[in-house]
Amino acid sequence: MIELDNVSKSYGATLAVRDLSLTIAKGELFAFLGPNGAGKTTTIKMMCGLLFPSAGSIRIAGFDIAKQGEQARRVISYVPDQPFLYEKLTGREMLQFIAAMYAMPPDHAQRRMEEMIDLFGLATFVDNLTQQYSHGMRQRTVFACALLHEPEVLIVDEPTVGLDPRSIRMLKDLLRKEAERGVTVFLSTHSLDIAQELADRIGVIGQGRLIGCGTLDTLRKQAALDGTLEEVFLKLTEEPEAAVV
Repeated sequence: MIELDNVSKSYGATLAVRDLSLTIAKGELFAFLGPNGAGKTTTIKMMCGLLFPSAGSIRIAGFDIAKQGEQARRVISYVPDQPFLYEKLTGREMLQFIAAMYAMPPDHAQRRMEEMIDLFGLATFVDNLTQQYSHGMRQRTVFACALLHEPEVLIVDEPTVGLDPRSIRMLKDLLRKEAERGVTVFLSTHSLDIAQELADRIGVIGQGRLIGCGTLDTLRKQAALDGTLEEVFLKLTEEPEAAVV
């Protein structure tokens, strides 16, 4: 569902991502970990078509993101680390805007909007301007917009920042359920506990290179360490050259 083939991205003389190859299957929940500046955000922006690789190729649901970007973006939803909403629209108007953008049939769009309002508990504020929303309300609305058109690929960047424990639990349940219904979930996070709890596989990037990928047991073997994900992550990112795969 997501295929990165020897992808590199340069900013002038700086190589932010180098020779990254990765395949993520339909219905897989994949956690992407790395220190700040490791190349996570650049990788995500390339997957979404916001940046193009300097070398290599990316395919989403079989579509080359550089050559068939419109088709690829129709099956993707991206939730950035800072939830963005048009502040002069209400939550309901945001949902209507997303439905129109994806050319959803009106009856289906209305049904999905009501489902999302119910699922994310938006009813008490969905008709208020989004400029009045708290961070948690904004995050819930952003996820409702992201799932409205039933994407095949959900790319999520640091979704738990600023959320309370109840909202985090709801979000974790949601991501797992989306994967179970066949959505490919790409989760970039600094929360190692969430990655360990949710992910089918985990990728670790350091200095722009994939330095570990697989289940926790696989990563333990790569790191030669029988420890927690935190311990394994620290070992891999401290010694990137020894752990390159």
